[in-house]
Amino acid sequence: MASSSLPLLPQPFARIPSSTFQSSQISSNLHNNIRFASVVGKSPTSLTAPSFSSSSTYSPFLRKSIAFAASISLLMWPTPANAGFLSGFSGIESVPGPELPQIDFLNRFNEENQKKYAEADARFKSSPLLKELLERSKMNKEKNRQKIVDKYCIRGAEWGVGDCSAEGMSPEERDKFISMLKQKAGVD
Repeated sequence: MASSSLPLLPQPFARIPSSTFQSSQISSNLHNNIRFASVVGKSPTSLTAPSFSSSSTYSPFLRKSIAFAASISLLMWPTPANAGFLSGFSGIESVPGPELPQIDFLNRFNEENQKKYAEADARFKSSPLLKELLERSKMNKEKNRQKIVDKYCIRGAEWGVGDCSAEGMSPEERDKFISMLKQKAGVD
């Protein structure tokens, strides 16, 4: 019954297998189509391109069918999906820009400025102030590193963990050891 009624479906739906729809749905909707055609006065074969007016009894089925057919066609699209809209496109940054006119005055001005900046950098790098600041920075770095090591050594001795652990010492030895570490670090 379903195969004999398929020619009445619109052309895009002819490729959908009849097993997709229940046969009772197809026959009842086709019966409604034929009844509507007889009321309007058209032959059932002229219903291949129906209008979507709200007064027709078959439009909800056709609307659902069109949505279903569109989703099926999107799922079975033959070309694979690309990574993005412009995947494979080299982009605008790979296109060389236009050649700008060269102005001799600006080129000479730029070269003079570059020379001035290079001379100023060389003077600053060889200045005694910079050498003094770099030396202080090295000493502060070593001093700060030693403070951090001492702080963690004291903490490890108090908690009984790490390299400075006082575990295994008597309580008196432990207290002496911790006070010696604090005195060495300048913490008290």
